[in-house]
Amino acid sequence: MKTVTPTKQTSAPRRFENRKITKKPFFPKEVRPGTLIVVEGQDGSGKSTQVKILQKLLESNGFYVHFTEWNSNPRIKPLTKKLKGEDLALPATVFDMVHAADLMERYITEIAGMLKAGMIVLCDRYIYTALARGYARGLEIEELRHFYDQYFPIPDMAFYFRLPVEAGMKRAAGRSELKHYEAGMDMAFSENILHNFHAFQTRVVDAYDRLAETENMYVLDALKPVYETTPEMRRLVGDYFQRKYGIELISGL
Repeated sequence: MKTVTPTKQTSAPRRFENRKITKKPFFPKEVRPGTLIVVEGQDGSGKSTQVKILQKLLESNGFYVHFTEWNSNPRIKPLTKKLKGEDLALPATVFDMVHAADLMERYITEIAGMLKAGMIVLCDRYIYTALARGYARGLEIEELRHFYDQYFPIPDMAFYFRLPVEAGMKRAAGRSELKHYEAGMDMAFSENILHNFHAFQTRVVDAYDRLAETENMYVLDALKPVYETTPEMRRLVGDYFQRKYGIELISGL
């Protein structure tokens, strides 16, 4: 898998193949006034840092930018927290539904109107997080895709910060104590939280890797330091903005 250009589609398990979209959501990215850019990857991959750097770059070039992140809607987030606190074994479908509700609320109240108004929307995790984590919890990708493809627009650009599972574990362990659902303990792969986290994240990364191919994501090596991945991302976004808006981004990065 190459690291800075969209990956080519290759054969994959059936659940990732032959995706059919019966309804084009919102309006096609080729004609929408605004631009939707999403970053994906496991925790500790550096995606949040890079999207914040990108936000400053675009704002310094005169663009109106809106940042939105996973599980942040003020109406849904308290419900998600309550459910996770009261039940340590939420069914995978319920887990997916509450996060889908969060994304739907943010789409209706934030994303849709801002794209229509010509703004740049930066998403720290998008539908691909739901698909990858749903897959890790035993759900079929194609069953989940039917909902997400119907109601959410295809991003203009999707970046996947690829990080090997072992490296992700080291970063997560050094950051803070693992939480129950973060470690996938609801799946009971192991009684040891670290072993369970490894098994869970292995499935998450496997899903991300396959989605990166089928969705033509831009894959960046998250093992590289920030000062190396920042210019790569800036160049790719700059090329896209040159094609779409006829504007050359100015930055010292």
